[in-house]
Amino acid sequence: MLERLDYVKLAPRRVLDAGSGPARDARALAKRYRKADVLAVDFSQAMLHAGRPRLRFFQRRPPKPVCADLARLPLASTTIGLVWSNMALHWAADPLAALQEFHRVLAVEGLLMFSTLGPDTLAELRSAAGAGRVHSFADMHDLGDMLVAAGFAEPVMDMQRITVVYADGAALLADLRASGQTCALSGRARGLAGRQFRAALMEKLAAQRGAGGLSVSYEVVYGHAWKAAPRRAADGRAIVQFERRR
Repeated sequence: MLERLDYVKLAPRRVLDAGSGPARDARALAKRYRKADVLAVDFSQAMLHAGRPRLRFFQRRPPKPVCADLARLPLASTTIGLVWSNMALHWAADPLAALQEFHRVLAVEGLLMFSTLGPDTLAELRSAAGAGRVHSFADMHDLGDMLVAAGFAEPVMDMQRITVVYADGAALLADLRASGQTCALSGRARGLAGRQFRAALMEKLAAQRGAGGLSVSYEVVYGHAWKAAPRRAADGRAIVQFERRR
């Protein structure tokens, strides 16, 4: 995603890293756009706190941590030049609500760039553990429709499939746990699964294991879109723009 910014002519005054975690991307964006104010927004105060020691001596204008819900951003409308969201939308209970907030805070001709997980992600684990323990992810085409519904112009979507080979099911679960990936379903089981469930899960994953190990799918969806000038005023009147002929 950072490499893709090389092809975009953009000089934002303010940058929003939506779902920043410990602000790794926010630091990279602050380094790229040295004159911009960068906001690192995350729902988890602990994640923002984890990034603070590295922000302190980073540069003259370090990213500013903000604890907030992506669907209810405490930011004024049309104040952000670039909204960046890397691997965060699949945590949102309502991705459309988050996209609508991104559109609200973006200035006209501002850019949204994001990545998220697609429906083929962890298909092997979902098959073994059940849909109640591994939630589904939004389809690329559905996300494109959401961008249009949120008011964005010229949405561009693409997707990349990645296969990671683990030694066994235990290695897969350890990797997910270390990276902070857990089930976010509101109706998920709240108690411990127990040894019997784990043993059954390991047995099902072992049955999927090939000669080289356990192959697990990850589908990464990328999208970007611009905020166009409004066509209607708040009272419903149409806006018509005239350009002076030279």
